[in-house]
Amino acid sequence: MTDINSPIRQIVFDTETTGMNQDAGPHYLGHRLIEIGCVEMVNRKLTGRTYHVYIKPDREVDPEAIEVHGITDEFLADKPMFHEVVDDFVEFVRGAELIAHNASFDTGFINYEFEKLGRNDTIEAHCTIIDTLQLAREKKSKGEIQGNLNLDALCRFYGIDNSHRTLHGALLDSEILADVFLFMTGGQKALELASGADADGAGIIRLDPSRRPLKVIRASADDISRHDTRMELVSDPIWQRG
Repeated sequence: MTDINSPIRQIVFDTETTGMNQDAGPHYLGHRLIEIGCVEMVNRKLTGRTYHVYIKPDREVDPEAIEVHGITDEFLADKPMFHEVVDDFVEFVRGAELIAHNASFDTGFINYEFEKLGRNDTIEAHCTIIDTLQLAREKKSKGEIQGNLNLDALCRFYGIDNSHRTLHGALLDSEILADVFLFMTGGQKALELASGADADGAGIIRLDPSRRPLKVIRASADDISRHDTRMELVSDPIWQRG
């Protein structure tokens, strides 16, 4: 039985690869992972913990892919290979809900890398997978979302500023997708007044008690009279109900 008091840990993640053709899964064409980015949420709040790594593949990066994410063969030349980072990655995501947009693309690459190492497990053995693209499709079918369902379009729909994104990057896309996921699933992203504050109030900025007091402008008798006259025009006001 699940403990209802247990914290809900979610990892929003994204990958970048050597090829961009998603028809039938490009890893079947021998394409490889070159970047993994993850951001952690606990009880639907970003914790600040991240996992991010660039990976040296066993092949060249396609020019079309470089135009999207900007990651070149020269940049990857001194980066670790997947077998050097896999244990740290699995440990970071183990037991969490793993959230990705078009998740089968990203998990397909992870599982392909597992297979090439001779592992007999999959990422699904360590995590529950949530696909935000599937969530978006369900919402669109109900009329709750309009337009395209890619990440940029969802940002526009929910009013999320992603103007700082000029190239795709796994960690940046994960951070953006975390915002989209919280909006999409009804979570409040803004106005988290207690965010960053502990029980003692750490993180709260308090005003100097010796500061000049604010001037209070009170309503005059004439102001109150005109307000009461205006309120008489309201039909069945709730503040007069017993």
